[in-house]
Amino acid sequence: MRAAPAPFRPILARAAAGVLLLLSAAPGAAQSPIADIICAPTPQMEKRLASHRNITKAASGLRNPEEVLEVWTGAEGTWTMVIRYASGTSCIVAMGDAWQMAQGEAPS
Repeated sequence: MRAAPAPFRPILARAAAGVLLLLSAAPGAAQSPIADIICAPTPQMEKRLASHRNITKAASGLRNPEEVLEVWTGAEGTWTMVIRYASGTSCIVAMGDAWQMAQGEAPS
């Protein structure tokens, strides 16, 4: 497994620390089936998201020439934000519940 690009590492470290803090603050809470994944090869990440979380890619946008931001959503309102790197690695950067689509036009 490849590490995230250097500019993104501090963000991943903060996200991982936040996840650990939340998990330690809520003993007895069910562990997410993908809690052990932060970064993985893109095909592995997509397979894991689709099979374990039962979610599909709802939106994506170019962050810069080397990165694509993706939002994956589930019918129950769950959401997962993923950064896909040109190197072939994808990283989960945020997860949550109660996703709602905004009304109006799609961005151009």
